[in-house]
Amino acid sequence: MKSVLLMSIVAALVGTLWLPSPADAQRRPVRVTIWDEQQPAQKQIYANFLGNELAEYLVKVGSRGVGKANEFAITSVRLDDPDQGLPLELLDRTDVLVWWGHVRHGEVKDALVKEIAARVKDGRLSFLGLHSAHWSKPFFSLMNERSIQDALASLTSDERKTAQVTTIPAEIRLARAGEPMTPSFTKSIAADGSVRLEVKLPMCVFPVVRADGKPSHITTLAPKHPIAKGLPATFDIEATEVYGGPFHVPTPDTIVFEEKWDLGETFPAGCAWKVGKGKVFYFRPGHETYNVFKQAAPLKIVENAVRWLAGR
Repeated sequence: MKSVLLMSIVAALVGTLWLPSPADAQRRPVRVTIWDEQQPAQKQIYANFLGNELAEYLVKVGSRGVGKANEFAITSVRLDDPDQGLPLELLDRTDVLVWWGHVRHGEVKDALVKEIAARVKDGRLSFLGLHSAHWSKPFFSLMNERSIQDALASLTSDERKTAQVTTIPAEIRLARAGEPMTPSFTKSIAADGSVRLEVKLPMCVFPVVRADGKPSHITTLAPKHPIAKGLPATFDIEATEVYGGPFHVPTPDTIVFEEKWDLGETFPAGCAWKVGKGKVFYFRPGHETYNVFKQAAPLKIVENAVRWLAGR
């Protein structure tokens, strides 16, 4: 009896102290949490809400056959759930956070945003923003972090040791055509020789938006990027909201897709960044009253993006 008890204690301690290796992480399912504001207008197209339908799609494509584990472990949550859908224990067991918001961005708690951004910077979480998520608090926070990261990267290693960074918050409004791009920064030298960086943070927006439901035409600019795997060189979105650039965000590491409309607007439709040790991808097409995420190409992009963000 004592030996069984001792073995149980040892097993418990080993289980507590053991940390998964990179190989173990590759073997287990990608843990995806889909966060959805669940605006009622979604139900015009997505009977079970957009986030839940994306979850159903990922479960379907992640199946490896009868009796085998699914490639994805999906959790679908909403803003009105307890802890706004994202208790810390769930964030801690999430590899990729998919975000859909539109009209309730301001309700998301700043403390939650801070937790999300910290995990991305540490490389414990990756973020996939869809359509109107460009104005979500987590996306703003991550783009602010990348803007400061880029500004500091312009300095020498010695300058970075003494650099003092101040930030100018972005205005929450549509950009005006031709106005100076954000983010931007200025560098000055103080009397004591230290470097001062003043960073104007990104607006994360653009000059043109129209919900006219016109088709858009997408070109794959980075065909060798994992998010573009299986996608044609060009494809159309049947009906979508128009965003006309330029897009006021830090320069992406990669623009995977570019989107155009017949009236001349263009937009970087698929943008990838590294923020700290983590990864962020933004995919533009959408609006909840159009069937964008019932079409094969956008769904494939979400699927590929989840794998890439998870390091698969």
